[in-house]
Amino acid sequence: MNIVSKASRQIILDTETTGMNQASGPVYIGHRIIEIGCVEVINRKLTGRHYHEYINPGQLIDEEAIAVHGITNEAVANKPRFHEIAQSFIEFIDGAEIVAHNAPFDVSFMDHEFSMLQPSGPKTADICQILDSLDIAKFLHPGQKNNLDALCKRYGIDNSKRDLHGALLDAEILADVYLVMTGGQTKLKLSNEEEGQEGGGIVRLDANRGRLKVISASADELNKHEQRLDLIDKSGQCLWRG
Repeated sequence: MNIVSKASRQIILDTETTGMNQASGPVYIGHRIIEIGCVEVINRKLTGRHYHEYINPGQLIDEEAIAVHGITNEAVANKPRFHEIAQSFIEFIDGAEIVAHNAPFDVSFMDHEFSMLQPSGPKTADICQILDSLDIAKFLHPGQKNNLDALCKRYGIDNSKRDLHGALLDAEILADVYLVMTGGQTKLKLSNEEEGQEGGGIVRLDANRGRLKVISASADELNKHEQRLDLIDKSGQCLWRG
């Protein structure tokens, strides 16, 4: 399994819903989305852009669900309905790769919401690639707990603000987990590449150039490098150590 995606633009996504019960097959019916949180990552770097909406589902929220995310019926009573925010949401995720933890859950709810639009909207898979970070975690850590809290503990990521589930907070935490879990930087940017330009071509050096100056890493830089390798090593995928 290749755990490092080649997608240049990724949307780390989470949703909260009115309830959890599942009908037949992979499609969740009978419950609605009440919160969407998205964080944008481009070339494995957080851009600071995000998408966040609370949504009036037009039905009551299960008490069991409220105990999980803390979103009450009163809190969303004056929020927009899904059809009112659908276009802006689709525009934000269009063409990207969605990364979600237990992606079938979130995508099933999204597809259900899209299907209720007039006219019926697209399937999520028609406008986005979909990557399940839970599948990656299970591959790296078979037989272990791989929920978001367990992964935060495993990778040393602070989730102390996560008393309750929340779509935007969980998306932000998942972004940190996903980037660490999949190993950090994946591509060096060459000095003659313009911002936003893809590299990978052959770079020919001037034969008359002077000798390149070699700058050795400081002790502090070497220490930080080893700390980074220790973190990657926890996934069992560190290729920089013999």
